[in-house]
Amino acid sequence: MMPAALNDLLRATSRSFYLTLRVLPAAVRPQIGLAYLLARTTDTIADTDLLPVTQRLEALQKLRERILGQISTPLNFGALAQNQNSSAEKLLLEKVEAALAILATFSADDQKLIREVLNIITSGQELDLRRFGGSATSNHPGEKIIALETAAELDDYTYRVAGCVGEFWTKMCRAHLFPRAHLDEKQFLIDGVRFGKGLQLVNILRDLPADLKNGRCYLPSQRLDEIKLFPEILLSPAAADKFLPLYREHLDKAESHLRAGWRYTNTIPYGQFRVRLACAWPVLIGLRTIKKLRAADVAALRTRVKVPRDEVYVIIFKSLAAVFFPFWWRKLAD
Repeated sequence: MMPAALNDLLRATSRSFYLTLRVLPAAVRPQIGLAYLLARTTDTIADTDLLPVTQRLEALQKLRERILGQISTPLNFGALAQNQNSSAEKLLLEKVEAALAILATFSADDQKLIREVLNIITSGQELDLRRFGGSATSNHPGEKIIALETAAELDDYTYRVAGCVGEFWTKMCRAHLFPRAHLDEKQFLIDGVRFGKGLQLVNILRDLPADLKNGRCYLPSQRLDEIKLFPEILLSPAAADKFLPLYREHLDKAESHLRAGWRYTNTIPYGQFRVRLACAWPVLIGLRTIKKLRAADVAALRTRVKVPRDEVYVIIFKSLAAVFFPFWWRKLAD
């Protein structure tokens, strides 16, 4: 059963993920919920632009060490909390010790999985800060935008901040929900990692305008150089003929990952319908987002393309109606 303190924190800070969490079986809901909360906390620290990069890196390191049990001194992020515009993010920082106290209530195996995934996520956030820490912001227009260098760097980043979550989710659900199910363990884990990478790549492609405005570009400079493009002109109408094919190439990659995520969803034992639903919703919303991004021109991409709330409700309703009917279920991703 989920601790009341954890449930209250999740309800206050997670919105869309809270719906996914509520459908999960009770045997894994607290562990996955806590991992999400702590990952949101580290992300909040990394994104506190009002503070210098060095201070954010120091705070991330302290929280990582506290999560891993390397230090026992209670954390006080009161100053960080005061720099948050979001009341939810302020609450996350203020309640970090309450979340860490819940970690100690889980089994040793569950604590190990939670610590492993948060260690990897934090390493990705720290790498991101070091890579882009000195990049331009909207307050300093005209400065050079920093881009990732290679496709391998992009793949590594998507693994660190999301692919590892698919790995964690798989191991946690396998241990608690279907430990004796006969399935291709290696492929199942690979598809779980690709599932997470696909969701993160969709976020990157959807958030491209905001990232460029803040001086960062996740589209690798190696590919941009090949077609003689620069991050500073990606969303200019004059660059559309070169940019859109490259952009759609990355959409193809994201869709391929999410198709692996759909295969992953259908590998989950049929009786685990709650886990299937929890996986299906982000896959189907992600595929719908890709469809919208693929149809957008450069002008449309300058705004944040997203799936409207009513379409999300339709996806959820259709999946609930189809979950016990294999033929209709498999058609959901067509």
